[in-house]
Amino acid sequence: MTQNPDNWKWIFYFNPKDPRITVPKMNPLFGWTLNLGNLYSYLIIIGFVLIILAFKYFL
Repeated sequence: MTQNPDNWKWIFYFNPKDPRITVPKMNPLFGWTLNLGNLYSYLIIIGFVLIILAFKYFL
């Protein structure tokens, strides 16, 4: 599923039909990426941003 070039928008993987949150990159040597077609990916991104902002303003 991740090898289909239609699911990749530039460097981002976007496939709402794929239930996985993390998927291997086109070249597996480069690791994993988030499936931006999955709502939980956006929650993970927002969570990381909130953690970074908390460290910046409260520590």
